[in-house]
Amino acid sequence: MRRRRTDSYARRVRTTAVAAAGALALVTLTAGCKAEPAGAAEPTPLPTKASPRPTDDAKPGGGPASPSATPSRTPSVRPSPQPSTLMSVGDRSKRVRELQARLRQIGHFDRSPTGYYGTATVASVQSFQGKRGLPRTGRTDTVTWERLLAMTRKPTAKELDPPASTPAAAKPDARCLKGRVLCISKNSRTLSWMIDGRVVSSMDVRFGSQYTPTREGTFSVYWKSRHHVSTLYDSPMPYAMFFSGGQAVHYSSDFAARGYNGASHGCVNVRDEGKIASLYAQVRNGDKVVIYW
Repeated sequence: MRRRRTDSYARRVRTTAVAAAGALALVTLTAGCKAEPAGAAEPTPLPTKASPRPTDDAKPGGGPASPSATPSRTPSVRPSPQPSTLMSVGDRSKRVRELQARLRQIGHFDRSPTGYYGTATVASVQSFQGKRGLPRTGRTDTVTWERLLAMTRKPTAKELDPPASTPAAAKPDARCLKGRVLCISKNSRTLSWMIDGRVVSSMDVRFGSQYTPTREGTFSVYWKSRHHVSTLYDSPMPYAMFFSGGQAVHYSSDFAARGYNGASHGCVNVRDEGKIASLYAQVRNGDKVVIYW
């Protein structure tokens, strides 16, 4: 009898243990975890794939990067500035006179500086530019001017305003030796302003063509007109000093530009404006004019 009670107690103990084990298993499955034995090491985490580091080629908004490598950036190169024009046809200044004097130093200008930028100066600048491999524009730009400065020296006062060759002054016509005289030689193509046989100033001049010749003889200044314009030819005649009818001594921009390639309509042309301006200020009505060969 006692043995049956003992067996019954053992069965109850086993039943209770099985029930407890089943409850533990149910709890473990419900939690979703794997039960580890006590004292076991922590599991080693599986390696994860590293996210790629964004590059300069990554597209905005997280798009994929370009498969090509980062392109090299070529530095932007600024184009060289175009040379700026300093002097050109029609200019009249001290700087133009310096340009002509410097060109004359190296054989590109074969006359006295006038300060006027005419066709003769254009041809001289073109000659200089061509010899130096520069564009033959005839304009004096910054490159042409700097090249000329490097090849020449600063002109002297005599180079900027050289005295005119005056063979007539050495042996002037006898009519020019007394009084105040505009002594004009067709042979030397010079005008000498003389007072009592002394040459005060001298300048280059040109005369009329064979169809409109300049008269020869002894005359006197009868009218001065500072801003005169020819009513016959509609051409400017600044600093005009009339001596015979419509013929006068006056400044000619055409003479300054073209030199002896042209001719007047009978007047005595002066090409240096500064010199005739000074002469005009000194000459009076009644002063003698002598024109001779």
